[in-house]
Amino acid sequence: MLEDLRALICRLNRELPRQGLVTWTSGNVSGRDRASGLVVIKPSGVAFDDLMPESMVVVSLEGEVVEGGLRPSVDSPSHLYIYRQRPEVGGIVHTHSPYATAFAACGLAIPVCLTSQADEFGGPVPCSQYAQIGEEQIGEQVVAHLGAGPAVLLANHGVFTVGKDATAALKAAVMCEDAAHIAWLAQALGKPLEIPAQEVARAHRRYREKYGQG
Repeated sequence: MLEDLRALICRLNRELPRQGLVTWTSGNVSGRDRASGLVVIKPSGVAFDDLMPESMVVVSLEGEVVEGGLRPSVDSPSHLYIYRQRPEVGGIVHTHSPYATAFAACGLAIPVCLTSQADEFGGPVPCSQYAQIGEEQIGEQVVAHLGAGPAVLLANHGVFTVGKDATAALKAAVMCEDAAHIAWLAQALGKPLEIPAQEVARAHRRYREKYGQG
């Protein structure tokens, strides 16, 4: 089932360690098939280098394994909760990228001190409350704090990003880590200059309307 989506989700999962967003087997990417409503997600505890398209697990929005011989990610309940609550979301990425997770460990949002963050996120990357791992609690925190942006820091845990598809969600995860890294470096030098909210909104609107090839 869903061979093209399985191949894509496998490739994007393998990008996580290449982009420096995860260690060992932590982190995962999932994608929703619009036609069937089914979700493809990384299997639990499998090394990224060992992933193959046939390793990916197909699940229903209710969490039933539809196809696949491996157990789905332990984060599946949170992924599926987000998909059920946010029908516009077509892809989700979860990472423990170091600089963004450092902000999460302190319960801090990533401030908007870069035009690239204004473009991509339209505001600070918010930090949620602490949530237990394993059921839907993390998904509930993501939905509660996501707003109109594509990223949320999970206090004491890591990062969740969303997108219209899984590729967009991965881009948001890469950009979130980049913003956190530069914000951390800037704080080591002094007090970062935050961009006024009105200018953040203008830059974000322009980016969405004019950047790229449409």
